[in-house]
Amino acid sequence: MSNAYDVIIIGSGPGGYVTAIRSAQLGLKTAIVEREHLGGICLNWGCIPTKALLRSAEIMDHANHAKAYGLTLNGTMTADVKDVVARSRGVSQRLNGGVGFLMKKNKIDVIWGEAKFTKPGEIVVSAPSKPAVQPQNPVPKGTLGHGTYTAKHIILATGARPRALPGIEPDGKLIWTYFEAMKPDFMPKSLVVMGSGAIGIEFASFYRSMGVDVTVIELLPQIMPVEDAEISAFARKQLEKRGLKIVTDAKVTKVEKGSDSITAHVETKDGKVSQITADRLISAVGVQGNIENLGLEALGVKTDRGCVVIDGYGKTNVAGLYAIGDVAGPPMLAHKAEHEGVICIEKIAGLPHVHPMDKAKIPGCTYCNPQVASVGMTEAKAKAEGRDIRVGRYSFAANGKAIALGEDQGMIKTIFDRKTGELIGAHMVGAEVTELIQGFVVAMNLETTEEELMHTIFPHPTLSEMMKESVLDAYGRVLNA
Repeated sequence: MSNAYDVIIIGSGPGGYVTAIRSAQLGLKTAIVEREHLGGICLNWGCIPTKALLRSAEIMDHANHAKAYGLTLNGTMTADVKDVVARSRGVSQRLNGGVGFLMKKNKIDVIWGEAKFTKPGEIVVSAPSKPAVQPQNPVPKGTLGHGTYTAKHIILATGARPRALPGIEPDGKLIWTYFEAMKPDFMPKSLVVMGSGAIGIEFASFYRSMGVDVTVIELLPQIMPVEDAEISAFARKQLEKRGLKIVTDAKVTKVEKGSDSITAHVETKDGKVSQITADRLISAVGVQGNIENLGLEALGVKTDRGCVVIDGYGKTNVAGLYAIGDVAGPPMLAHKAEHEGVICIEKIAGLPHVHPMDKAKIPGCTYCNPQVASVGMTEAKAKAEGRDIRVGRYSFAANGKAIALGEDQGMIKTIFDRKTGELIGAHMVGAEVTELIQGFVVAMNLETTEEELMHTIFPHPTLSEMMKESVLDAYGRVLNA
């Protein structure tokens, strides 16, 4: 294995491995450095295994309401936590092996170990300073690829890790991060979830479906704070109908640990303090970029609030050094990392017409029950920017397919610029909206107007019909409501 490359990527999460593949496709000699597992957090401990858990929860929810579909289950539906977790881990392991295959297929060298810069364009790879947080598959035995490597272009794709609040640091036993919540060795009877972003709400939804008494504590006035307020309020109402307890405008000020339980001291906006005792607490208060122990300070790399500062093409302030994905700042989403990596490497390769990242067109998805998905401006942001807007809404309760599915609780909301007809925001809550949102993302990327959307034929009967009806509603032309 030669130690000189055109491109070295540090980190093999979705951003890292996709960037490596695109680099190899463009004829660049490429290597990727990984200290734990191919696929990174997303594949091994985030996006993919959580969806496997949530699928088990979805089936449990349907089984518990079988009578509504004219079905009778003989016996009691129970969840075997070991089997649920085993299925989730199996899904990750299958995809983990797939990434390894893609590296071989594209002739990308995988260097096992931990990278640190010695000077611009040069890294030294050594044994990891600490073992994997939660090992899934053992790192290949033998040489880890220790040594010095050089490249004309080095891309940081080191991802992020759970943020910890002082005094409420996760301990792996009573206070969990998503690592422990993903792989519980027992099903707690009660749970406090601190934070209601995508991670917090997804775990709250999963554990509630498994029969756990769940309380969510959120510092801000609404759950899923980045979402449109109307969509968030609708989702909260549905989650509370399922039995979740949600406290907003509140914070956990202290956690007392018992022998096998925690007591959270919760302070609300008015200064009142209450105590909630539960078996476990999940800390889901955000993530922070992995920028430590890379030697970035010695290179003078500019950072901001724990993330590397980049331009629209992934360039840092140091020549030949780039960053993509979570380590390069929000939104911290796997699909953002992948697209950011492709933009970065295509710019490096000198391809013409490479467009910088447009964060306004990055969709966000939360896979709770009900699902939430969005792209573009919220209604509040559009108004704050002084935009003259039209807003359309359409309810799942008026859609034949949703009613047939027994999923008639939801809403689709579209926001248009009144003067130009530009679609500037789309927000959804309800069944399968994480699959529907891409239609509006494509429309926004093509700069589709309201007139073009209204002249698009949507198949019937489908959930997607509601997308068109929402557009029609924005212009006073709704047909089925």
